[in-house]
Amino acid sequence: MKTNAARILDGLKIEYELSEYKVDETDLSAQNVADKIGMPHGQVFKTLVARGDKTGVIMACIPGAAELDLKALAAASGNKKVEMVPLKEVQPLTGYVRGGVSPLGPKKRYPVFLDESACNWPIIAVSAGIRGCQIVVAPDKLAQAINAKLCTIARN
Repeated sequence: MKTNAARILDGLKIEYELSEYKVDETDLSAQNVADKIGMPHGQVFKTLVARGDKTGVIMACIPGAAELDLKALAAASGNKKVEMVPLKEVQPLTGYVRGGVSPLGPKKRYPVFLDESACNWPIIAVSAGIRGCQIVVAPDKLAQAINAKLCTIARN
């Protein structure tokens, strides 16, 4: 199944694979997704939506088992303060539902901050823009596609 996120990578001639899995509505965690697609938890990245006091909406991609360090994200993004966007705003802002938020192809292009631990892996997985499908791609190619800033924004 081709998603908008996959079409973007196709258009950029970036190699990737799609990895589909059965969705568990009771557990949409990135760790559960990692288990289902057979990848280590640190290799499957979740995309979170936040809002900075100066920049507005931003996206952060961090390993599935990690927590977002809001202070580190604020510093990396040029904000004094960053807070998570309420869940009810995620779909109107991005076009994606919880468990299917991709850094590729949101309704509006937002700045994306990718935790630099992604560079520890030859490939990582991010949501393909729908629940039940991940894009497996080289982290440098993903960063290039989304114009991501690499920084340390995750903590375990």
